[in-house]
Parts: sequence; structure tokens; C-alpha cells
Amino acid sequence: MLQKIGMLAAKKLPMRDIKLSGREAAVVRAIGFAESMLGAEILDSTRMEPEDVGDTLNGLIAAGFVETIPYAEQVDLAEMPSTAFEVNPAYAHELRTAISRR
Repeated sequence: MLQKIGMLAAKKLPMRDIKLSGREAAVVRAIGFAESMLGAEILDSTRMEPEDVGDTLNGLIAAGFVETIPYAEQVDLAEMPSTAFEVNPAYAHELRTAISRR
């Protein structure tokens, strides 16, 4: 039996289903998929407490769904308003699907 490898296998095997909490979905929706967004804008858009937004962003960064500009593995609450965030393009399609299911 022949094994499917490379791009052929990638086309046949779907990526994992991403399940987002309500807070995660709100933050990803606020960031959007077109351009990066500053943490201060995310705070205004989500109307969540800064600590909640910070925790949610750090969780999304740890999962690889969101990236920071400049790159950081974790964002402190004091740095968050001036840090830019963007959705990782590798997960954009799956994140859109996860948001539309909510």
C-alpha cells in the first residue's frame, strides 16, 4: 500500500478543529484577520478588563494562534497597550471557522 506524503497528504488531512472560549473569540474577532492591532485598541473593542485581555492574549500566543510585533513569548500588562498583535496566518482559516461556529 502506498503512503501519501508531502502536499498530497496535507490536502487529505484536515487541521485540528480549534475551539475558542468566549473571551478568546472576542479577542480574535477584535484583532481581525487583515492587519495588526494595538493592545489598546483590543481593550477598547472587547470592553473586557485589562487583566482578562492580557491573560487571553498570552494564552493565544502560547497556542500559536496570535503573534506579537515585536515578537514576544508573553506580554506584560504594562506593555500590552503599545504592543501590536496579529493572527498567525497559518491558523487564520481555522480561527475564522471557529469564530463562525459561535
